Amino acid sequence: MSVLIIVFLTAVIALFSGVFEQGKFARYIGILGLIIALYVSFMPECSFFDHYKHMYEYSANTALFTKISIVTTLLLFFLGGFAFSNHRSHQSELYALMLFALCGGIVLFGYQNMVTMFLGIEILSIPLYVMAGANKTDLRSNEASIKYFLMGAFATGFLLFGIAFIYGSAGSFDLYKIHDFGVANPGNVMFILGVLLILCALAFKVALAPFHMWSPDVYAGSPSLITAFMASVVKISGFFALFRLMTIGFAGVTHEWINVLGVFLIITLLLANVMGLAQTNAKRMLAYSSVSHAGYIGLVFFGMTSLSTYNLAFYLFAYALSTVGVFMCLIWVEKLKRETSFGAFKGLAKTEPLLATAAAISMLSMAGVPLTAGFMGKFALFSQAMNGAAFLVLVAVLGSALSIAYYLRLIIAMFFFKESTFKSSEKVTLTYNIVAVVIIAAIIILGIFPDLFASVFGL
Repeated sequence: MSVLIIVFLTAVIALFSGVFEQGKFARYIGILGLIIALYVSFMPECSFFDHYKHMYEYSANTALFTKISIVTTLLLFFLGGFAFSNHRSHQSELYALMLFALCGGIVLFGYQNMVTMFLGIEILSIPLYVMAGANKTDLRSNEASIKYFLMGAFATGFLLFGIAFIYGSAGSFDLYKIHDFGVANPGNVMFILGVLLILCALAFKVALAPFHMWSPDVYAGSPSLITAFMASVVKISGFFALFRLMTIGFAGVTHEWINVLGVFLIITLLLANVMGLAQTNAKRMLAYSSVSHAGYIGLVFFGMTSLSTYNLAFYLFAYALSTVGVFMCLIWVEKLKRETSFGAFKGLAKTEPLLATAAAISMLSMAGVPLTAGFMGKFALFSQAMNGAAFLVLVAVLGSALSIAYYLRLIIAMFFFKESTFKSSEKVTLTYNIVAVVIIAAIIILGIFPDLFASVFGL
């Protein structure tokens, strides 16, 4: 909880820094606060917070996913100086909202009962509704905000309805008491209905088909840095919340929901990758890519072992690194060309080879090409799922094969055009080059030495 308090206070200070110099210090305040929070996350939790363990517990798993989210947010903050250059008048609010959303994610990493889970989801979601509409003069951004808000409110209704059913049958919000009730009463209709309603609500949050309809429009319309935040930090938070709930609270009725989830994954893996092939806009393609990765991550629920949580963390971190790497390139191109079609990337490698290389390696990692972190993440999840759902793994492999095609379209545009459409005077900032090197190194090193993940994050 110490980390949560630090991130919250950083968000408040960043917000009020907007009073001075139009908030140009907000990014630096955010970076400093996140570095302090990351340092504290490696330390034992203060015993004072033991009083709140029935609501929120900072366990080893909580610490691991908190560290992953903070590192990802920190990378995005480094990109913010250029990405938010046209938001000078309200950039402090955007940085503060990102930090407030991160607070919601941290709550979801350690919640012990369903009330805390609901609070975490709302703290995470409400800032996103605002940030999606940050480009006030852009109709697509306005559409993204209102669509995300309406669909989010609809999903919240499902969530609350499900929680009401669970409480009505189990008589408690506590995850472990709910688990005990499920074990003792596996055929309780009200309980099972509550489980399925909550599964649908959380499937919306992580963009699992057929609850993904909002995702392409919201991702495409939101400012690109916010889209990167949604596709990485929000995905990490949503999936661990789902994983924690299903493997603790609803583990006693696994047979009632696991097949439903399997159907969601099949639809997700096939639909998202086929739709990704049909896109002509890189940002929209990445939106469908994000949906498809929700399908891959969902395999963690099948053939579960003692390493499942670790496999989930590794995959999410590898995916988050890749997301930052691709969106870093997209942000720069979008600023110069005012568009994100595949054609806008033509010849980028001739002008900015480092940026193009970071994007290419990131997409190869997303596709699961060997010697990348994404390959090791997929290999771990696929190997685990083979013990319980070989057919799902077959569908996931087919989806991965399809995804290579649309990733290669962007790579070909960047590397295999004779003439560059970028002016030699248009150079990427030093910060972007440093982040690009970090992304390339991390993806390749974790792809060759995956055990370093455990060492770096103190496992």
